[in-house]
Amino acid sequence: MSRFEQYYDEWLQEQIHAETGAIRLELLQKGLGHGTREFLRSVWFPAIGNFNHLFPEWEVRDFNNGYRYLDLAYMPGGAKGGIEIQGFGPHARDLDVRRFKDLCRRHCLLVLDGWTFLPIAYPSITEEPQLCQQLVLAFSGRFIATDVSASLSWLEAETVRLARRMLRPLTPLELARHLRVCDRQARRILHDLVELQILDVASGSHRVRTYTLRL
Repeated sequence: MSRFEQYYDEWLQEQIHAETGAIRLELLQKGLGHGTREFLRSVWFPAIGNFNHLFPEWEVRDFNNGYRYLDLAYMPGGAKGGIEIQGFGPHARDLDVRRFKDLCRRHCLLVLDGWTFLPIAYPSITEEPQLCQQLVLAFSGRFIATDVSASLSWLEAETVRLARRMLRPLTPLELARHLRVCDRQARRILHDLVELQILDVASGSHRVRTYTLRL
């Protein structure tokens, strides 16, 4: 059994044992859908390393006094983060007007209730897993300060956290402004993190212009 399978099975069993609602319990006992499981295996677990604060088939009440079920809810410290795995068939090619309107209304109502959503296309999971991992790191970084190695200085650790939250390569000037240090010190920090194989050079040769997180 792989490390992912061990963590996944333990996490899902914990969710089942803790659930008291009949509908969600039935959904969990049936097992998660292929898209959700593949997202967890190829994207979430490699990027985050655990399933803390993550709840599958999470039940939410909509404004019409009905219930909706999110593929995954991410709720550290009471935050409301929702992840939806969008399969191409039911969400695009085969979508009729009524279903399309309902999906848009559902999304609007949940956003107005304070949810932040991360929609992930299933083809991206299989074709661009590293890009999806970067999105997940940025998404989780909106709610918590992601753990970094204790061996890093606080400036290096904050640089890694900033790189995880950004959806594009990081420039030395952006880091200098964020850390409130000079450009030379920011470049030194970035260079050291490249030497530690935590960051990679994204652009520039003689003078590096941008850096990106190594996944």
